Amino acid sequence: MTVRGELRRWRPGGAVGQGGRHRETPEDGGPMKAEQLTADVCEHGEGPVHSPRWVGPRWVDMLAGEVLELSPSGEVARRDVGSKVAAVVRPRRGAGWLVATERAVALADGDDLDAALTNGPELWTDTGIRSNEGGCAPDGAFYLGTMAYDETPGAGTVHRIDPSGAVTTAFGNVTVSNGLGWSPDGTRAYYVDTDTGRIDVFDWTADNGLTGRRAWADVPGGPDGLTVDAEGGVWVATYWTGEVRRYDADGRLDAVVDLPVRRATAVAFTGAGLDQLIVTTSRLDQDTPGPGDGALFGIVEPGVRGLPVLEFGG
Repeated sequence: MTVRGELRRWRPGGAVGQGGRHRETPEDGGPMKAEQLTADVCEHGEGPVHSPRWVGPRWVDMLAGEVLELSPSGEVARRDVGSKVAAVVRPRRGAGWLVATERAVALADGDDLDAALTNGPELWTDTGIRSNEGGCAPDGAFYLGTMAYDETPGAGTVHRIDPSGAVTTAFGNVTVSNGLGWSPDGTRAYYVDTDTGRIDVFDWTADNGLTGRRAWADVPGGPDGLTVDAEGGVWVATYWTGEVRRYDADGRLDAVVDLPVRRATAVAFTGAGLDQLIVTTSRLDQDTPGPGDGALFGIVEPGVRGLPVLEFGG
């Protein structure tokens, strides 16, 4: 069952140039701006993603166990997935979508947010461990990261779920498993364990999976969810400083966008041309949340396009 409420529509501004940190707009000579698109609809918004088959972009209110969808008219629909956690949502190839729940993955056969969900088996039994972010590889495998509720260092794992349903461990010894995204040519994957304070990069092939992990870019402010653009740049949200930072394909800082909130959690490209950015935010554990904490934001025309979403092959 979905619940709808009337919310503010995003009206993007002018185009953005290509050069330098804090990319300038030709109209006002200022930095890129973040504009609030919705009310404070989430306690802990995460994982925005775009599919051309959906009404609009989706994201999760992670610890409420809900998937949200933004319509072109500005309405937000909510779907309870029957779990106290909804960590990741991704489209399936052809039709349907998946959502990672607390310790499993549920599959929908239809594209609608209201489509019936079929719950998969528990992937682990430790009740102190929960799902936390992930993404799909070019071969259709789904990588799901985990973390301990109490953030015990090294307690998390990244699991690989093949389209066949086979589950293997990709790697372990992570603390707060977060952003994961592939390069435009599919040969590299960028990954965040927030506790490390950096983005790492892996080599990737369908035969060998993720290999050769190494540090790629130091990110102050608590790196969280990320997305990769068509030029190979990596956009990452920072949890403690409320920013979105872009690193170019060589790992050099290229742009910083300040949000008027304390905690930015994840970023994704959306729109028919994948030329708009949306950012999720959180008010989790804030005694006095400020305006916009928990809202969805948009970044006015970033001057680069995103990549089509990689879908689950199962």
